[in-house]
Amino acid sequence: MENEKNHIVPYSTFLYVLAILIVLTLVSVTLTQISLGALTVAAALFIAAIKSSFVLSIFMHLKFESKMLVLMVIAVILIICIVIFITLLDYLYR
Repeated sequence: MENEKNHIVPYSTFLYVLAILIVLTLVSVTLTQISLGALTVAAALFIAAIKSSFVLSIFMHLKFESKMLVLMVIAVILIICIVIFITLLDYLYR
């Protein structure tokens, strides 16, 4: 506990990230009104990935953690992406 570093993030950073998250949410809601066919789901997942990366790095302070923890989080995200990809393949070929 003695070697623990405190990272103070200014409130303005939180407000900027909050504004970005709100804008991306509005974009994803607007995306549902546009008919893109099969790309609608891919675009929505891409926007969700961007939003989750902001939450992970800023609000959960992942950018201040060790590289090993960051690699483990990336590995878990890759496994989730593989599972989603397999599920979408099953959905497309039914």
